[in-house]
Amino acid sequence: MIAIDFTEEDIEALDYERYHHPHPRVQRKMEALWLKHQGLPHSQITRLAGISPNTLRAYLRHYQTGGIEALKQLNYCPQESELLAHQTSIEDYFRTNPAATIKEAAAKIYELTGIQRSESRVRAFFKNIGIEYRKVGHIPAEADIEAQEDFKKKSCNRVWTKLLLV
Repeated sequence: MIAIDFTEEDIEALDYERYHHPHPRVQRKMEALWLKHQGLPHSQITRLAGISPNTLRAYLRHYQTGGIEALKQLNYCPQESELLAHQTSIEDYFRTNPAATIKEAAAKIYELTGIQRSESRVRAFFKNIGIEYRKVGHIPAEADIEAQEDFKKKSCNRVWTKLLLV
């Protein structure tokens, strides 16, 4: 068990920040240390705060080394996609040559960049850079107007005959 002596200012800061800090992870850190200040055993703190014992020990060590300010730091850095390095070339290509399917887009990205990604990752990448999937409607070939008129005249369908009489 790690023994920590809390100052009166730190106790007030913990009590305030556990509800008022904008980030929920920092609130959880403050809650865990506030429970530690209350004298609860580590097993109870981990159960009430919803954290593991190793996480609690890490929070306590951060507090010992840097105080309340160390607990407020978030060292989370999301992993960036390798496709972001090729974003402009991919975006330019697909704006001029849109793919019919995500599978086709994934194959073309592999051809352009040499980076292979699953269809779900390609879809997420497109959404991230602002390329949306658009359902493409069928565009009929050039219509033969004479054949259509001939069909209307020779058809036995009552709807067409009524329309022609009007």
